[in-house]
Amino acid sequence: MSESPNLTYIKELADGSIAFEQKLIAIIKREFLKEKNEFLDNYNIMAYSKTAENVHKIKYKIGLLGFETGYQIAMDFEEELKDNNPSLYPKFILILESTEHFLKTI
Repeated sequence: MSESPNLTYIKELADGSIAFEQKLIAIIKREFLKEKNEFLDNYNIMAYSKTAENVHKIKYKIGLLGFETGYQIAMDFEEELKDNNPSLYPKFILILESTEHFLKTI
C-alpha cells in the first residue's frame, strides 16, 4: 500500500492554528484505539452488524488523516459487513495498523 496517513487535511482544517491541530490529533488518538479494540472484539465474535458500526466510526478518523485509499476501503468494508461479508478484512487490518503506527509517531 503506497498511501499512508498524513496530517495534510488536519493542517488545512486548522488553517495555521497549532492549538486546533493538536486538539484534533489528541481526540483522534484517544478515540482510535478504543474504537479499534471494539471493532476487533465484534469482528472476532462475527457480530458483523456491530462491526460495520465500528468501521463507520473509524473511517472518519482515517479520512481526517488524509488516507484517501484507506477511507474508500473502509467505506466498502462497512457496506460489505452489512451483508455479512468480511472479505475486505485483511486490507482493513493493514489500514488500521498503518494508522495506529502513524498515531504513535506523531
